Amino acid sequence: MHILKKFINMAVIAVIIAVLCLPDAVVAAEAPYNRVASTTTQIAPEEVSKYGMVPIYGRDIKDGTYKIEVISSSSMFRVTEAELTVKNGNMEAIITLSGHEYSFLYSGTGKEASSALESDFIDYTEGSDGLYSYRMSVEALNKAIPCAAFSKKKEQWYDIMLLFDASSLPKEALLIDLPDYDAIEEVMKKAGKLAPSGDKLTDNVKPIPMKIDMKDGEYSIDVTLTGGSGKAGVSSPALLKVRNGQAYAVLVWSSDNYDYMRIGSEKYYNLKEGEGNSTFEIPITKMDNEMDVIGNTTAMGTPHEVEYKLTFYREAIGDKNNMPQEAAKRVIVIAFFIIVGGGILNHFVQKKRRI
Repeated sequence: MHILKKFINMAVIAVIIAVLCLPDAVVAAEAPYNRVASTTTQIAPEEVSKYGMVPIYGRDIKDGTYKIEVISSSSMFRVTEAELTVKNGNMEAIITLSGHEYSFLYSGTGKEASSALESDFIDYTEGSDGLYSYRMSVEALNKAIPCAAFSKKKEQWYDIMLLFDASSLPKEALLIDLPDYDAIEEVMKKAGKLAPSGDKLTDNVKPIPMKIDMKDGEYSIDVTLTGGSGKAGVSSPALLKVRNGQAYAVLVWSSDNYDYMRIGSEKYYNLKEGEGNSTFEIPITKMDNEMDVIGNTTAMGTPHEVEYKLTFYREAIGDKNNMPQEAAKRVIVIAFFIIVGGGILNHFVQKKRRI
């Protein structure tokens, strides 16, 4: 009986340690729909709209139902299909997303959604393909519209900007003529009046880490790598470091053959040379959009630079404990206490038998 009591005590201690090692988000539960992702900031309308765009309202479009393209500010919220219905100057759309990650949408910001009634949320309809569709009112086309999406996984609201592109409608549907915004934007860029958006960082440009609305510290962030031969990769989630309100990432490659990375004019050297997979700390210049980087590989004898694209996902920022390395540490700690507890129990059992 005495031995059993000691074993129970050991088991309780192990459980307590395991709980203490869990991310704060698991331990601290909050009300279901009042959380707003602190890691997201509303992306400026310029990210989805084109230079000189003016809003197009229902009165400028013939009544009817049309297919329309929707531009989203987040690669995690991708609209694959949209149908716009116009009637008596009012517009409504059914948008279909590329997956099923969001329980609700809300016409407005995440902050507004967090204090709204659940009856104001936009519920989804699941299609035969498993994709989610949402019916929402549309204030105007060619205008960045704030929308909040409630993540099932993270259980919090994320801010999205949507733009319903009027130029994707059939010409006969429009009661007005639209300017060629692509041509206007190109002319403005050539004239030097408009900074190129999303263009590659040239060799003489120094990268600037993006500002992020988070406390200084260490977090995890999902990241994808494309380009090159397709054989190389980076570990995801990666370590996100926030210093002075700016974002940096520690990338661990799947190979030990990279001696430096380059972004624009700046080189970042391998932190683990001769000690394992190539590891670099680099500034994050953008999220939810592809970021151009160079990796210098020595795998083929003669070192040469290879072009890659990194995408860091703002909505997938989480606790540092979500990283595989941190999870492994927790498993080791728990296993240690279980082994120690088992050893102690075995000691007492053997001692009892000798008695």
